[in-house]
Amino acid sequence: MGWTRREFLALASVGAVAGITGCTPSRETPQTPAEDQVEPDPSVDLAEFESLALDTSAWRYDEKNDVYYQLGLTYCKSPATAAYESLAIFVPGAYFTAEANGSTYSCTVNEKAVVGAFTAATAPVLMPVNTGTLAAQASPTTYDYEGLAPYMEAGCIYVYAGFRGRSAGYDSASGTGELYPGGSPWPVVDLKAAVRYLRYNASVLPCDVSRVFVFGFAAGGGVSAVMGASGDATLFDPYLSSIGAITHDAQGVTVSDAIAGSASWCPVTSFDMADAAYEWSQGQYAAEGTRAEGTWTRLLSQDLAASYGAWVNEMDLRDSDDAQLTLDETETGTYAMGTYASELLSNIDEAATYFVQNTAFPYTYTPQRLEDPTFPGDPNLAATREADAAASAPTSDAAPADGTGEGEAGEPATDAAAEDAAGASTLAGVAQVQSTIYESAQSYFAALNADNWWINYSHSSASVSVSSVRDFVLHLRPADLDASPYDLPDRSSKTNQLFGIGEESTLHFDAVAAGLVEKNLDAYSACEDWDDEFELAWQGDLEKVDSLETDMATRVAMMNPLYWLSGHYEGYGQASVAPHWRINEGLFDTDAALVTTPNIVLALRKYDGVADVAHTPVWGQGHVLAERSGSATTNLIAWVTSCCDQ
Repeated sequence: MGWTRREFLALASVGAVAGITGCTPSRETPQTPAEDQVEPDPSVDLAEFESLALDTSAWRYDEKNDVYYQLGLTYCKSPATAAYESLAIFVPGAYFTAEANGSTYSCTVNEKAVVGAFTAATAPVLMPVNTGTLAAQASPTTYDYEGLAPYMEAGCIYVYAGFRGRSAGYDSASGTGELYPGGSPWPVVDLKAAVRYLRYNASVLPCDVSRVFVFGFAAGGGVSAVMGASGDATLFDPYLSSIGAITHDAQGVTVSDAIAGSASWCPVTSFDMADAAYEWSQGQYAAEGTRAEGTWTRLLSQDLAASYGAWVNEMDLRDSDDAQLTLDETETGTYAMGTYASELLSNIDEAATYFVQNTAFPYTYTPQRLEDPTFPGDPNLAATREADAAASAPTSDAAPADGTGEGEAGEPATDAAAEDAAGASTLAGVAQVQSTIYESAQSYFAALNADNWWINYSHSSASVSVSSVRDFVLHLRPADLDASPYDLPDRSSKTNQLFGIGEESTLHFDAVAAGLVEKNLDAYSACEDWDDEFELAWQGDLEKVDSLETDMATRVAMMNPLYWLSGHYEGYGQASVAPHWRINEGLFDTDAALVTTPNIVLALRKYDGVADVAHTPVWGQGHVLAERSGSATTNLIAWVTSCCDQ
């Protein structure tokens, strides 16, 4: 019989999540795992992963703060690197009944304990992706309570899992001197193995292992999105097998790596079209630097923008009324208008209106940019980043740190935002410049319209509207990154590193750019800044395979949440998608394409089995943990709690 797309997805969702073990479901949806949906496999070795069983007599205890913890728990049988493929678990003390045995404690779950809104049977697990640039995340080697209090007091289990980053490396801890693989898709592989470890040990942990929430910022937010979209996706199986990741529990029941929720701030992801997306949303309106007249990279920028327009029209992205969103091609071959652009404008207008309705004037705007977050769990990392931030602190006359170049841009100056910007326990490496004070909403919008009128403010209705995506970008979100910013012609970006292979630490990966170079070689090579090495550079790199013989196109797909969320891709319907999503973006973020987050949100809202998608575009904030009010940590925990209440 034939199946509609939605019928197929609903059926696939049920089948994909059937393997999650140790679960106490809180709601009835196709994405909610249930133990009675799986049967043990009689052919498996029940003792295969017994070496990964958690030692319940090895808990350490912070008596002052009432926290039990374990560090250095290897989560797979054959780790490529001891420094990264292990994790730490932090547990509110009330959840355990403990007996001292020297310097450690033997702990059993206290079924009657209640902490915050949770019991030992219902507590969620929160896992940070503590990098904005996909640097490797080391497993903690020491303990410090700083920053953990909000999670512990709320009754959450906090798991800090190490993982490999954007590049291969040498593990000095192992003493082998061998190069371990890194880059795509290893960060996701390692996190999936960590999730499986938690489920394997569910019986001795005070939590509901069906409630795993992953959160991250920037490229780390992109990893969080991939984790949410790719649960149990078979593309990862060879990689998981290579490190001895858990596949079944001690009863032979399949163990899943699907998660309950994904949270991200300013995610940078979807690298198959990331360059084209950036050039469409920002680059096509620039005319300086690598986009100056006469440069070949200007031609590339324009061609990438046009390619993005054609891609949007193939994507079947739909609005709340289920109407397809498209872009209209102009006589010059560019795509600037259409229902897709109107959808983006509606997000911008709503955010600007919220800003003016909820901001007290006089209003102080301080541009900020965050390189990496510092979520708690690894005190060594926090100290290192704080030192680096102090050494590189900008002067008051530095260029705006969020890259806006606009002194008249705006940001709600909340107490929580000021606390985060100071680096408290949440942020480190926040760059900021001299503030600008606006006495009234009228003076604020007058400043934005100083060169030409493009943003409309109605005092009577306290509403805002922007004339076009182009005007918004030119004034508040300019193209500060070079043309083709993620796959740079000289392979010098951090994303080029993400797709490197072994000793070849940086490679081209963008098949769209490769096709354009091949197609338009005569035009590009006629420009003075052309280098003949560019002709074959992309072609050669795209033909390379990694240590598991996986080609570049597949590795790019594995770091793209849309690969499993959109019918445009082969992965559609082939994974268990998280039911809960929270995505915040700073609208003045020049590090990511304007369209990255909206594309994910649009796909999620039409994906059967996704229960809720909280999308918050934040006016006046750039590449930071963008929040309209309150702190990132407090809001994250509140969101997790609300998801568990459903």
